[in-house]
Amino acid sequence: MYGWAWTLRLAAELRTWDHPQASKWADALQPLETRIVALTKDYLPKLTYPIRTGVHPDTAFALSQIYDYSLVVEDKQLTALVREYALTKYQSDHDYPGHFEPSGEDFFSPSWNEADLMRRMLPPQEFAEWLDRFLPGLESTDSNVANLLQPVVVSDVTDPKIVHLAGLNLSRAWTQNGVLSVLPAADPRRTVLAESVDRHTQGGLKYVFSGHYEGEHWLATFAVYRLTNVGIAE
Repeated sequence: MYGWAWTLRLAAELRTWDHPQASKWADALQPLETRIVALTKDYLPKLTYPIRTGVHPDTAFALSQIYDYSLVVEDKQLTALVREYALTKYQSDHDYPGHFEPSGEDFFSPSWNEADLMRRMLPPQEFAEWLDRFLPGLESTDSNVANLLQPVVVSDVTDPKIVHLAGLNLSRAWTQNGVLSVLPAADPRRTVLAESVDRHTQGGLKYVFSGHYEGEHWLATFAVYRLTNVGIAE
């Protein structure tokens, strides 16, 4: 669903972009957009178990993009499908083993992708309570999930898999920023999250123009997503 998700994100951006040629480009994309929506509606009910991984197939990432798209185009059937799936598969999750992240070639955090999805699904207070169950002790420096707030090390930007970790810093930044956007003003996790968003953003941006194809051909997409607050403005 990774490619489907990015295509529908592009479709949503074209529909909301104040550019003289945006509608022309949106029309050109329409046949593929329509096909992907149909495929999603057919496939999601068959996906008995969500895919939880730090690379392309992660289900929570795809659902966040598809959900935002469904709101832009007012496809109520698609909105309801994503909501039902997300709440059924993720709402009961608790005590995520954050110390298992990251893997050596992740560009996503399964935990933060899930949290970023669920903040779209639940009212703010209910989400704050869910987050406390899912990532307990997030505000503590010695909790089981404290490492999820620390940027990862990228040891070799010329290795096509290791450089994925630069993208992980950026995707963690945007997902944490999404979570931050809905937490109540007095929530004690806001401070540590804001600091983490800044660290991860800087920890990812420095690799965008490394001079090596392995990262440069895709990291800019992640950087733009983070810096333009995509997924929050909607």
